[in-house]
Amino acid sequence: MKRQANAEWKGGLQDGKGTITTQSKVLSGTPYTFRSRFGDGAETNPEELVAAAHAGCYSMALSAALAGAGHAPEYVRTEAVATMEKLDAGWTVTQIELKVRAKVPGTDAPTFTKLANDAKANCIISRLLKTQITLEATLEGVPTPA
Repeated sequence: MKRQANAEWKGGLQDGKGTITTQSKVLSGTPYTFRSRFGDGAETNPEELVAAAHAGCYSMALSAALAGAGHAPEYVRTEAVATMEKLDAGWTVTQIELKVRAKVPGTDAPTFTKLANDAKANCIISRLLKTQITLEATLEGVPTPA
């Protein structure tokens, strides 16, 4: 199974602008800018999208773990905060803080805490952040040497 998203950036870093489109079209030409990434712009940004993906994935993983243990939740609400810091290597996401609140009839705090920690370690996006990244790069508009 594969999922796809596309991004296009036009212009320089600070004066340019871009759009993001997902395979599902939930995001379709959604704007992002330098200002939304490093300032107070109203558009989205890559780090916000990572946080959203992590919150959604984690909520589903915890719900599955709870249900698998015989405790179907009424709800699981997760906030994910991605922290960016400027390090010697450049801007870096240094952590993602997950805050979860759930209503789970019939479970106790130790069981919930164990399952919550297991879900943090095993949700797909948590594992993604430790994955291999491959790259295929193509330069367009430049003649190929004969």
